[in-house]
Amino acid sequence: MYEQLKESGLTENEIKVYLALINNGSNLAGKISRLTGLHRRTIYDTTEMLIQKGLIGYILKNNRRIFSATNPNKLLENLEEKQAMLLPLVQQLKSKLDEKKEKEETLFYKGKQALKNIFEDQLNAKEILILGANSEAYKILQFYFKWYDQKRKARKIQTRIITHDRNIKRIPLAEIRYIHEKYNNPLAINIYKDKVAIILWAKEPIAILIKNKEISDSYKLYFELMWKTASK
Repeated sequence: MYEQLKESGLTENEIKVYLALINNGSNLAGKISRLTGLHRRTIYDTTEMLIQKGLIGYILKNNRRIFSATNPNKLLENLEEKQAMLLPLVQQLKSKLDEKKEKEETLFYKGKQALKNIFEDQLNAKEILILGANSEAYKILQFYFKWYDQKRKARKIQTRIITHDRNIKRIPLAEIRYIHEKYNNPLAINIYKDKVAIILWAKEPIAILIKNKEISDSYKLYFELMWKTASK
């Protein structure tokens, strides 16, 4: 409980005072001081902070403050208020990050979750060219590709695939051509917009995403050459 309250943003002294009031009911500052081991001056400073946070209140009796804890739901309300206050800042930071990423030319991704960023980026393209597609990819991201192909179909994004792998399943809006199986390897190159994603389909997949129009155009020319020589 102590650690959870600390994670909610309370200080150690605030937690001690708050729990003392929760566990022992309403009390004067002197009694709270004895329960917590905190100096009386610290108790007054701490109770003032807890009052500002809406976690405790007090009544005056014979000109003395008797403190009591309020409904713990206030902890959740405080977190929601912080979230609402942080939202504009998070959006501003995200906007700056997106702007910076747009200028970056090379990004490195590692792991299944990270690779999904590349495929979701492809859903903004008009056409996707895949050189060296591998059915292993569908095993590694089995359930994800089902969702991805549905989204791609809904957005009418065409895909052309060159592969050695005859086990590649027919997928919507995709045309497949084949090269000799001697070219079998776990590497795939996805070309779309002004980007090239070089993906190694291993148990822990990795990818390099290059954002450069000249490089992308060069890969597209190479793909078209391979497309003419590949068999249907």
